[in-house]
Amino acid sequence: MAKITDLVSYTNDLLSIDGFRDYCPNGLQVQGRAEVRKLVAGVTACRDLIEAAQEAKADAILVHHGYFWKGEDPTITGLKYERVRRLLEYGISLLAYHLPLDAHPEYGNNVQLARRLGLQSEGSFGDAGGVRIAHYGHFSDALAAGDLSRRIESVLGRTPLHITSTDRPIRSVGWCTGAAQGYLEEAARLGLDAYLTGEVSEQTVHVAREYGIHFFACGHHATERYGAEALGRHLSDRFNLEFGFIDIENPV
Repeated sequence: MAKITDLVSYTNDLLSIDGFRDYCPNGLQVQGRAEVRKLVAGVTACRDLIEAAQEAKADAILVHHGYFWKGEDPTITGLKYERVRRLLEYGISLLAYHLPLDAHPEYGNNVQLARRLGLQSEGSFGDAGGVRIAHYGHFSDALAAGDLSRRIESVLGRTPLHITSTDRPIRSVGWCTGAAQGYLEEAARLGLDAYLTGEVSEQTVHVAREYGIHFFACGHHATERYGAEALGRHLSDRFNLEFGFIDIENPV
């Protein structure tokens, strides 16, 4: 069991949240009970996750995608009201960490995904909030594009979208989870054989073809399932909490 204030303070320091210029507040977004016995983690603080956390008798939820994004309507109305109302009625705290969770060298989304794919970071690129958030590395043996697609499918449970104009084998790879297709051109300029992320845009197809780089869109949700779970397990060990990861299925 832990005080919510101690849990938040430790996590804020662990993820160095003050070092990021983010699009949302990182840390405690909605305050619930003063003490936490059970923590659950998920990708996005949607209504289904909140209801599942209540059924699991959780005191706090840890997510990657929380609330109060820059540029959105700041009022607590409509869909946002329904989500926040449930948290307040249930007494559940909401902790959300966006870019700091992407970037963390141990529990971050990018590192966790790389481990599952058999990659190790050798460097970084792609500025986000003052921090280079994308990574690059090498497979020990070159892979055919079809073999890498099958590896991604085996790890993530979904077939990636593969765009390319080359049949060269893949050894050097850049990656960044989520909606990071904008880093594709930088990955190409680094001379990487392939770049993988969560989402794809219309112009991404042309950039990949014209640079002759393999591009894999693997799913925003699918690529970001692992950071919150890894961080939650660490926090449960640190503070002796019950813990569970709740994956609300999302095909995007």
